Amino acid sequence: MATGTDLDWAGCPAVEHDPRRVSGAWVFRGSRIPVAALFENLEDGVSLEEFVELFPGVSVAQARLVLAPVARSTAATVV
Repeated sequence: MATGTDLDWAGCPAVEHDPRRVSGAWVFRGSRIPVAALFENLEDGVSLEEFVELFPGVSVAQARLVLAPVARSTAATVV
């Protein structure tokens, strides 16, 4: 099953990366919040709504755009 770090984020408009920021990690566009933080928090039981409250630089729409390819990848694996 794919996780957030397994996917190629180049086509996702909600994220960006720059080798000079946050060690080149994929971050939510316009922030320094790593995409990995979303998956780590979800694994720890934090809801999506709680995540955007904890990380005000991320919108619910951005988080959903990041989760969409993971959901599609997971669905494809199950079938």
